[in-house]
Amino acid sequence: MMSKRQLFHPPSKPNQAGFTVIESLMAIIVVSILMIGLSPVIVLSVATRVQARRVERATQAARTYIDGLQAGTIDFPLHTVPVADATNKNSFAVIGAPNSSVNLSSCSGNTYCQNTASESLYCIDFDDDGGCTSDSLIDMIVQGYRSVPSGTGTVTSPENSYFLGVRVYRADAFSGGRTLTAGTQKATFTGGTGLSSSEAPLVEMTTEVNASEVNYQNLCDRLGGCN
Repeated sequence: MMSKRQLFHPPSKPNQAGFTVIESLMAIIVVSILMIGLSPVIVLSVATRVQARRVERATQAARTYIDGLQAGTIDFPLHTVPVADATNKNSFAVIGAPNSSVNLSSCSGNTYCQNTASESLYCIDFDDDGGCTSDSLIDMIVQGYRSVPSGTGTVTSPENSYFLGVRVYRADAFSGGRTLTAGTQKATFTGGTGLSSSEAPLVEMTTEVNASEVNYQNLCDRLGGCN
């Protein structure tokens, strides 16, 4: 027969395991500090990917424009630059940025928004909404300008070979009275954010558009004239 002492079991103590309020607050503070430290890296990584994608689109826009000129499906730019010879294209480097006040509201997709002797701007409609708009984040505006022999008059025939300068800007840069830039700021990551200035060209390049039928006079014109 069991004694009363053997039958009596004292109640067990409640389980005290788990986080206290102070420990939970400390964990939240530690995680917050880590996130604050990592956030610049995350922001820079995302911004760099966004900028890289923009440069990729701008390069595609430039190639589309150049290929169209070479195939004859796009009219050559009327904006001309006198060039003395084939080895000196300094005149191309000093061509100013386009005027951001150009109205894009009437700029149809994949056509010139403006094509004059002082400004040739071509719309690349990436969002397929029928045109380039100043509130689009992916539409591109191509600034094109071509060489003419200095001292021999303006060559207007598209059959003639010429040097071609191309700059590609974001369409949303043509808003708010911004001052567009050109030159060394193109396609750069600035300000520690991974993004370049929206007023600077994403891509800037110089290439050559050859005549459909090259002859001696075409070659002379391209080189700046033959003595």
